Amino acid sequence: MAGSRTAPRTASLTDVAGLQVGQVTRRGDGWLTGVTVVLPPPGTVGGVDVRGGGPGTHETDALDPRTLVPTVDAVVLTGGSAYGLVAAHGVQRFLAERGRGFPVGPGPGQVVPIVPAAAVFDLGRGGVFGNHPTEEMGYAAAEAATSGPVERGVVGAGTGVVVGGRWKGGTGTASARVPAPAGEVVVAALAVVNAVGVPVGAGLEPGPGAPLNTTLVVVATDAALDPAETSRTATAAHAGLARALDPVHTLADGDTVFALATGAVPLAADRPARVGQLVELQRVAADVVRAAVLDGVASAEPVGDWPRFPA
Repeated sequence: MAGSRTAPRTASLTDVAGLQVGQVTRRGDGWLTGVTVVLPPPGTVGGVDVRGGGPGTHETDALDPRTLVPTVDAVVLTGGSAYGLVAAHGVQRFLAERGRGFPVGPGPGQVVPIVPAAAVFDLGRGGVFGNHPTEEMGYAAAEAATSGPVERGVVGAGTGVVVGGRWKGGTGTASARVPAPAGEVVVAALAVVNAVGVPVGAGLEPGPGAPLNTTLVVVATDAALDPAETSRTATAAHAGLARALDPVHTLADGDTVFALATGAVPLAADRPARVGQLVELQRVAADVVRAAVLDGVASAEPVGDWPRFPA
């Protein structure tokens, strides 16, 4: 893997085998919000790094490498600020009904699904402040999950998002492949772009409005990483936000990056070689995050029933 300079190509988070993405979108009649759910295969290791000054999160502490459970059953990205985090309860119910989760008893249904979540602020952008994602929307997004290409633009958690306080944001995704001793490693990202900042080099300026924001990211790989390596990948991936948006990680953002490692492709056992492979994987993780952020903005479209923010 060391020395590869494979450029990210705009593809999909689901290029990582076994990952599924489901999205629910509500537009019109006072609604402009949604939910995006990532369902990884069983045994997927999770990590997270929260950098923004105004995060809205759920169960992110469970992803600390020092905690009991190293794996996650779903990641939920939602609109609705802290109110929208209730969508995670619907995803937990969906998983529990299928026996997916951390076993806490002898019965097949005695599990606790590990479902970290994070929210963007989009309250009132569709006209009605109280119209935010519900538990039922979370369940429906999990039920809709598929391994097919991820829909981009004004969809899912990216439905009501804005960049720079005046431009439409959206949901974007990208992936890349880098060589490894046991075959190619896939690194991919999905981003929900609701930033205070604007895309670097786009010639745009942040406006004075919409001070409550956040960019949410899920970066995933099929490499076999331990919890500490997965968390470090989430940290490294934040560099992609800094390359794509200016400013970033502000007091008014809740910028959060989740990392997932499915473990399908082993890395080197020799420590020096493994470190080199991890450095390259994490470099590419930042690249695909940058590409996913720009894809989300480029894929956004004007919303006919809420035209305040042009694409």
